Amino acid sequence: MLIPYQKTVTTSLFGLLVALSLQANAELSKRYTDADGDMIADIPSDESQWVDPDTLVFAYTPVEDPAVYAEVWADFLDHLGEVTGKRVQFFPVQSNAAQQEALRAGRLHVAGFNTGGVPLAVNCGGFRPFAMMAGEDGSFGYEMEIITYPGSGITSVEDLAGRELAFTSQTSNSGFRAPSAIIKSEFGLEAGVDFDTPFAGTHENSILGVIHKDYEAAAIANSVITRMKARGVISEDDYEVIYTSATFPTTPYGTSHNLHPELQEKIKEAFFSYDWEGTQLQAEFSNNGESQFIPIDYAERWEIIRTIAEANGVTYDCD
Repeated sequence: MLIPYQKTVTTSLFGLLVALSLQANAELSKRYTDADGDMIADIPSDESQWVDPDTLVFAYTPVEDPAVYAEVWADFLDHLGEVTGKRVQFFPVQSNAAQQEALRAGRLHVAGFNTGGVPLAVNCGGFRPFAMMAGEDGSFGYEMEIITYPGSGITSVEDLAGRELAFTSQTSNSGFRAPSAIIKSEFGLEAGVDFDTPFAGTHENSILGVIHKDYEAAAIANSVITRMKARGVISEDDYEVIYTSATFPTTPYGTSHNLHPELQEKIKEAFFSYDWEGTQLQAEFSNNGESQFIPIDYAERWEIIRTIAEANGVTYDCD
């Protein structure tokens, strides 16, 4: 069940974030403008810079088995094609870095990025997020959890000292940035100093790595583990949770900044007019309580994510 999004963090981390200022700078690349102050790249004023491709390329945030999600998104992409009048191609990205590079290189037009990687996509790739999955009541979000396998001897975050905590990738919020900041501020343990930090690449890899005892523990997004349980890939008895964070915003969907303005509006129309009933998208994401796309304000909703990134010393030198 989804928990309504709240701008809350644990007390000690809150003090750290306040000290760093909750209004983190946008740090947009010099290639972009932001005349309206919404912290995302404006659509170019020069019409010669607009792109209107015959085929729209869509990518969902990297997962262990992209073929599964090609099926999950198939009906929606048919709908996207009908609304826009374009052919639509699913691009099975293998890593967050590959997805970011495809956006910057102009090979990616519509995408859902992992929560922590959104500021990089916005600042350096011109990503314009506008939608997010939510429940019927408008609630949305997920929590970062730290999991271990039964019998590991790790029953609390303090037990990670001298042990191992797997992360996903350095751009991931729940898979790296949030746990790094929280564990340091709340428990005085520094990643890579007080415990080892292998990188698994995806949340699925981290989860399966813990269950198969390749990793002693892992920081993951609990929305991913919920969907894996619903598909029968894993069970509740395969792992134990030793920490659960406050709620974070989930995957946002958006476009590259230089798509033709009318095409961008058509893409938005496709998201907000999509009927989830009886679709593979509903079957997959209803496990998290998600049943619709809702509009988002990046400047507001990603404030906590930008601040956690700042707490980890992340800067965006895109030029």
